[in-house]
Amino acid sequence: MSDTPALPPDDESDALAAEYVLGVLDLPERLSAEARLRTDRAFAERVARWENRFAPLNEGYEDAPAPPEVFARIEARLFPRAPLRRGGWLGWALAGLAAAVAVLAFVFLPLLQPGPEHLARLAAQDGATAYEATWVEGDLTITRVAGDPAPQGQVHELWLIPPGGAPVALGLLESAPLTIATAKPQAGWTLAVSLEPAGGSPTGQPTGPVIMAAEIGA
Repeated sequence: MSDTPALPPDDESDALAAEYVLGVLDLPERLSAEARLRTDRAFAERVARWENRFAPLNEGYEDAPAPPEVFARIEARLFPRAPLRRGGWLGWALAGLAAAVAVLAFVFLPLLQPGPEHLARLAAQDGATAYEATWVEGDLTITRVAGDPAPQGQVHELWLIPPGGAPVALGLLESAPLTIATAKPQAGWTLAVSLEPAGGSPTGQPTGPVIMAAEIGA
């Protein structure tokens, strides 16, 4: 029995780019690929080539616009209208009530929208540097709330670590908050920040010291 030989690095990157375009990666692999797209120009070019290569597959599917009556039915369900009788006070009253409800919804609905959910606070041992991790509406945002960016020639890099799994690179933490479109990280997973050379880890795994970490709560 012989082991399957490992792919050369270039072939492995090409296979990963194809799997990313096809959408067959699991969540940690997809997050890692998306983070790599932001920092690895060669990998981004491979993804673009695979997108162009797979594009002809879409030609077998024609656009099918929805029939006009479908939109009418949807509108009727979302915005039901009470019948108005000419000169009837009840119809005008209902119309006025509907208008008042619409105004109240316009004013107060934004107040009812969910705010950012706090996931974790990451802080260095001396407390001089800290980041807050929040999640809302499909976006994970990491904001520096204390301290300064990494020293010149270095950068803070964010990692997501599933229980018992390898770290997944999420992006570089610089002056502005880092926002990543992703599913909500699960409780028990760990967010960590390592100190890396400018441009991020060259290996896809932390190479510098991990300067802060925090487990995501329930």
